[in-house]
Amino acid sequence: MTDQTDRYAVIGNPVAHSKSPEIHARFAAQTQQSLIYERLLAPLDGFAAAVRRFIQEGGRGANVTVPFKLEAHALATVLTERAQAAGAANTLRFDGNAILGDNTDGIGLVTDIVRNAGVPVQGKRVLLLGAGGAARGVILPLLSENPLSLTIANRNHAKAVQLVQEFSAQHKNVHADDFTALHEPFDIIINATSASLAAEVPPLSPSVFGNDTLAYDMMYGKEPTVFMRFAMQHGSMARDGLGMLVEQAAESFLLWRNVRPDTAAVFAQLRAAL
Repeated sequence: MTDQTDRYAVIGNPVAHSKSPEIHARFAAQTQQSLIYERLLAPLDGFAAAVRRFIQEGGRGANVTVPFKLEAHALATVLTERAQAAGAANTLRFDGNAILGDNTDGIGLVTDIVRNAGVPVQGKRVLLLGAGGAARGVILPLLSENPLSLTIANRNHAKAVQLVQEFSAQHKNVHADDFTALHEPFDIIINATSASLAAEVPPLSPSVFGNDTLAYDMMYGKEPTVFMRFAMQHGSMARDGLGMLVEQAAESFLLWRNVRPDTAAVFAQLRAAL
């Protein structure tokens, strides 16, 4: 490769664990795109400076991971609709002096559910657990699929209500509920809380899980998460967030390279390597 090869990076702190370089290397090989993709550890107080330095060194775009998604949103000079709705950016594209900020998490989730799991969101009753950044980032793409209803549940009920108020103009059937108020089964239940990191399950009644329910955890690992196991114990199908990771990366690749890679083989390779 020459010095003219386009450069991309995932920027975070920590960032050594990121699978993005592996994913994008496979996308590049598959689509015959010549690029370099690396990990970039930014100081906690130096994200913007790290991005500007990367641009000066020839960077064309970046994925952004914790804890910099809010700063990426603020740094962007242009925001996509989904980045505006999410209030955070996980993808940046550098066009001259312009920095385009996008959020591909939500479309990654929806694509994994609809295309890969084969479960339509349209006309379905959807329950979203959590009201933090992970939840906010997927609301607009979920509503774009025209579900019958979207219920947001969170331990802090006021945060769920605030999200509903922000998005209710997009869809009239957006509601906020306490975990304890949920008793009827939902078609799709998405865990956007961090409970799985602590091997905990949100305080849900088993009655929300039906035999035709898809229980989706944004977390992933070699073994099913505790949320997935809880759902399966009560008769539901369960899926983790590895497909979301791959699909959001493919959306970033499309934004940068104007070609969308095939994700099935990359997903299979990552799953086998866990």
